[in-house]
Amino acid sequence: MRRIALVGMLATLIGVAIAVLPGHRGWFDVSVYHEAVWHWVHGGGLYDWTNWHGYGFTYPPFAALCMLPMAALPWHLTIVVNLLVTVVASVFVLALLINPVARRAGWRRWYAFALAACAFASLNAVRDTVSFGQINLVLVALVYFDLWLLERHSRWAGVGIGLAAAIKLTPLIFIGYLLITRRRRAAATATGTLLAATGVAALTVPGATRTYFTDAMWNTSRIGDLAYISNQSLQGLVARLNPAHPSKLLWLALVGAALVVWLVRVRAAGTDTRAGFALTGILGCLISPVTWVHHLVWLVPALIVMIDATLPRTGASRRRRWPAAAAYVILVSSVVWLFADLHGPIGFFGANAYTLVAAVMLVRLPLGTHSPETPAGGPSIGHDAVVVNAEDQRQQSAPGEAPPAVAARS
Repeated sequence: MRRIALVGMLATLIGVAIAVLPGHRGWFDVSVYHEAVWHWVHGGGLYDWTNWHGYGFTYPPFAALCMLPMAALPWHLTIVVNLLVTVVASVFVLALLINPVARRAGWRRWYAFALAACAFASLNAVRDTVSFGQINLVLVALVYFDLWLLERHSRWAGVGIGLAAAIKLTPLIFIGYLLITRRRRAAATATGTLLAATGVAALTVPGATRTYFTDAMWNTSRIGDLAYISNQSLQGLVARLNPAHPSKLLWLALVGAALVVWLVRVRAAGTDTRAGFALTGILGCLISPVTWVHHLVWLVPALIVMIDATLPRTGASRRRRWPAAAAYVILVSSVVWLFADLHGPIGFFGANAYTLVAAVMLVRLPLGTHSPETPAGGPSIGHDAVVVNAEDQRQQSAPGEAPPAVAARS
């Protein structure tokens, strides 16, 4: 009963805080999708339309094909559908990532999920994704559907990444992850799915496809000002150092360094696929030319990996609690906006706080949390998966006893 009361109290407090505190985005992005697709269906050019702020449709044509039903929906119903799809995607991702954590901690599954959902809803990136009406969490769900498939050695692994990359280019980095970790079949499936989806768009809407790949894709002014405080990528950091003449050489050097660190850490992660996926999400945020705050939902899996490493299994886990807590507190806050007009060292660190947190995560993310090649829990909220590595088994067993059995969810 106390757990139910605690969850109810947290959910109420967070709901009130989100409703009352400033930072609502007025469904801005879903309005762009809705109006651009409506304009396109009624004879206009998909990439010609812009709203009163000068923003237009920036995704590949396949994304527009997926959004075609919006043209038939009234505005308020479009918002409702967007929210429902976002909620379904969020439930899938959270359940998939939280299940093994709950089991290892000995928590009830519903309780761990409820607390995680409250913590998740508080994140700045999640609040902005919902308030903008963005599709970020849908893309995360598609990519992590492939994690679920990989852990079950499914021949269909790669389909989710391919679809996500056809909708938005950022998830392409996960095909690189599959190649580096020698999951060639999944990489081929992802690439084939991407090409098939793009081919469907090319055959269906050749004009829009040609415009996107020859013009819109390369026109960064369509996306926004690179130095704008919400751009928490390495390019945003470099652009804020000198907005008039940002150094391309410095940006390329930082991107190269991030790629090297990612490569080393992914190889060190080995068969810890969850850490590998989390590292790849972090890298995508850092090296993308534009990573708005709402794109940082890709850091959520890394946060969960960090929190998982703080569970009382080893003495080292205690040393990881403060970094995990600090990263979460920073990403919950809207701290970067407080430093939008400040200069000097304090202004630099404050304005790039999310970028710096992501960089630290890339370097320090704990590895080896999950057993190799073992399903770490499915998206269902009803049945647990037990994944215990050899070290955990030894610590959980009394002297002279055999290690507890390792049960895997079927």
